[in-house]
Amino acid sequence: MPPLRDFLTGRWRAVPVLGVTQILAWGAIFYTPVLIVPVIAIERGWSIAFGMAGFSIGLLAAGLSAPFVGRSIDRYGGHVIMGIGSLIGALGLVFITLADSPALYVLAWIVLGLAMGANLYDATFATLGRIFGIEARNPITAVTLAGGLASTVSWPTTFVLMQSLGWRGTYLVYAALFVLVAAPLHAFALPRSRAGALPPAPVDGKAPAAVLPAKGLPFLLVAAAFGIYAFVPSGLSAHLLAIFGRAGIEPAMVVAIGALFGPAQVAARLIEFIFARDVHPLPIVRGALTALICGFILLAVLGFSTPVAALFALMFGGANGLVTIARGAVPLALFGAAGYGRVIGRLAAPFLLMQAAAPLVMAFVIERVSDPAALALTAACALVALVCFLLVRRP
Repeated sequence: MPPLRDFLTGRWRAVPVLGVTQILAWGAIFYTPVLIVPVIAIERGWSIAFGMAGFSIGLLAAGLSAPFVGRSIDRYGGHVIMGIGSLIGALGLVFITLADSPALYVLAWIVLGLAMGANLYDATFATLGRIFGIEARNPITAVTLAGGLASTVSWPTTFVLMQSLGWRGTYLVYAALFVLVAAPLHAFALPRSRAGALPPAPVDGKAPAAVLPAKGLPFLLVAAAFGIYAFVPSGLSAHLLAIFGRAGIEPAMVVAIGALFGPAQVAARLIEFIFARDVHPLPIVRGALTALICGFILLAVLGFSTPVAALFALMFGGANGLVTIARGAVPLALFGAAGYGRVIGRLAAPFLLMQAAAPLVMAFVIERVSDPAALALTAACALVALVCFLLVRRP
């Protein structure tokens, strides 16, 4: 670990800065719809499906903007692009409080989608890659440790704010935090330096590993793996607790099971940071997906009892925590630090597009077929992602 002074005045200060802004960005934009959108829909006489469709449109906008964001961070730095993204997030949150027609509501979510593209993990990974170069893996893991706490902070905070200020006041508070906290931290506290893109020096007389070109079959396999996997956390986050409830688990227990997801993510990332930070990320992501598939098999074989559901939530959270790290670490290890922001942006596009589609597709399968069929679909996506990663060969 670097000395404490480097966290205050050196390039490692990017970690606490981005840790704070990730909690705010995820908490204010990504995790609030589950609590606020139903209230907006009821107040304005819209269906909840239409309200959540706005969120999906926002994710679509984030996916379409991701390649541009990645290239721009490579060129101008995260202190510029993420700073602008924070102001766009504030604008979108204010806009959504004023959007009293369906068209304006959708437009507000498009603005918030641009903010997500410039503020969430992909922009963060690109920023850390620019600052740390080939050494960005440990900072990426450290920042995701903070990001994993976003839902734990966001949901209780949002609930309390809504009780006292209403949903509009809640969004205005978050908008103010973007302007007064996130934007200044991005603009003035993030390091502006760019690391060299050269690989590490030889160790013990061994030549450093080569990197693959960010094109052709290896890149397509990595893009397909992460893009297909995106269906799993997005679809399950939207529907898993409801599936457990329909299976007969008591509502209070369903909520308790859902609360296991965030700590499991953080615990898995902490274990990786302590014990496996020098292990190549490919075997880690393969192991995470294998564990997740085993969790689906447990559900299929043992059924939806409370202990099995709780165990699945832990396995799902741990696996997703490791795959999130891999989204930043695998491209860095395989394709190198040169043009890393551009690579991350290209990989983010299919991930975010699939993330936008998954809740709607899952809802269709649940309605037209069954809950087990929807879970089988997500398990199949995890299996295909694992196969893609197995086909990727280290350089």
